[in-house]
Amino acid sequence: MRGTTFLKLVEIRTKLASLFPFLIGLLFVIYRYEVIQPVNTIIFFCAMLLFDLTTTAINNYMDYKKAVSDDYREQSNVIGQEKIPEKVVVATIITMLAIASLLGVWLVFRTDLFVLIIGMLCFAIGIFYTFGPIPLSRMPLGEVFSGVTMGFGITFLIIYVNAFDQGIAHLGWSGRMITFELDVLLMLEIFLISLPAVLTIANIMLANNICDLEEDVANQRFTLPYYIGRKNALRLFHLLYFLAFLAILGAVLIQVLPAYVLLVFLVLWPIMKSIKLFKQRQSKLETFPLSLKNMMLVNGMMTITLLAAVFLS
Repeated sequence: MRGTTFLKLVEIRTKLASLFPFLIGLLFVIYRYEVIQPVNTIIFFCAMLLFDLTTTAINNYMDYKKAVSDDYREQSNVIGQEKIPEKVVVATIITMLAIASLLGVWLVFRTDLFVLIIGMLCFAIGIFYTFGPIPLSRMPLGEVFSGVTMGFGITFLIIYVNAFDQGIAHLGWSGRMITFELDVLLMLEIFLISLPAVLTIANIMLANNICDLEEDVANQRFTLPYYIGRKNALRLFHLLYFLAFLAILGAVLIQVLPAYVLLVFLVLWPIMKSIKLFKQRQSKLETFPLSLKNMMLVNGMMTITLLAAVFLS
């Protein structure tokens, strides 16, 4: 498989969706806990990226296999477009998944068993998102699972592998005893600062499903917009951005995030314009990219302001 074909198969252009939660979590753990474990960070980044590439490849492969329309299979799916042999796609998926899993196990040995549990949960959601008899992506749950797994899962794990000894949580096994401890307030802090990523990533999936509604139904994919209707889906699209900014304001007010992060509100105007354009026309080519732009604006500004907070503190 050529390099350019591989990059199309894994949709490398979409990986900013996992990069921003990683950066936000990394900067937050430096700001909040004043610690960083460079080796753990590198291992996690490699495992995260490889698994993200794997899930995208699985998604494209399963869409290719389950497509009802031959035209969709050959013209709209990268495997059909690039004429990639199925055995090459399967081998690529297995190789990336194996390497990501080995890196995850290495990280568990460097931290504790809690990383194993959370990592296995994220792996399971990622794999069964498009794999299996009833994939999560073909149910009205895709937005929830994609947003929470990437937005919260990545943010939490990069914080935890750097601050696993700071009392956030601990899962231990000694003899016949398994002990588990969790600081609820610290977990709520992490969840709150991850919400903008959770909600903006969920909106990427929601925008995609709104644009593909008719085509998805034709291919027997019944996503959230099918169940709640296009009009309500557009209202939800708007609401999730409102909640993302509300989460940022709340985190600053309770002093979980520094006041600098309020500069994120500078991007509110272009995001409101994007929402208006998307409500007027839902097109995969013309307006769907606005959801990607919005995700980059919100999380990019959070990254920049957190970076400033780290240096200024």
